[in-house]
Amino acid sequence: MGEIPHLKTLVQRHEKSGFAVLGINTDKDAAKVKARCDESGITWTNIFDGTTKELCGAWGVSGFPTAFLIDREGVIRKTFLGIDAKELDAAIEELMKN
Repeated sequence: MGEIPHLKTLVQRHEKSGFAVLGINTDKDAAKVKARCDESGITWTNIFDGTTKELCGAWGVSGFPTAFLIDREGVIRKTFLGIDAKELDAAIEELMKN
């Protein structure tokens, strides 16, 4: 949850460019996840993957947080295990140039 403030900044900075964040959560209680998202002011879509972790398995997620930078054509351009704000920002800026 520590990356949320930075993700909020990215969403605001790139809101007119088609940039989007999608969250996937694997906690055990969907109601608690929704409450935390509401309390944190998260505006992007969050999918509850529950204890089955089907989405995480399909995407090969092995740890949290994991981030995928995906271009407009749906091609994964970069994968981050752990989110370094400077590295993420640089990768987003480079992708937005194209």
